[in-house]
Amino acid sequence: MAALSIDVLIDAAIRIQLAERSISITFAQDSIRIKFPTTRRLAEFLEVPHYYVLPYFAMMEQEELVTRAERVGILTTAKGSRKMIDVMKEKYLQETEDLIGKPVFQEIIKKIPSQ
Repeated sequence: MAALSIDVLIDAAIRIQLAERSISITFAQDSIRIKFPTTRRLAEFLEVPHYYVLPYFAMMEQEELVTRAERVGILTTAKGSRKMIDVMKEKYLQETEDLIGKPVFQEIIKKIPSQ
């Protein structure tokens, strides 16, 4: 089992989305939000007990990377979206473009403000 960290959870979330061929992205006026897999799904994927991932989501909320929305789930903030898009671009470019299309992904990259 790899040591858990925020980066490990973000990477796992992307790998789950790509494996399940489903990325939920919400476009708002000045932001893009990406829906995270459930904490239970992440724990299952990483083969750790569910309660191991919960403190990392609290840290991600504290660092303003994600927000929890009642009955919606966990969504990235603008800062969290930038982090996820950067990982997609650096590690999973081809897989992401295959899933959502190169033109769409390039537009998303353009719309995400730099940190």
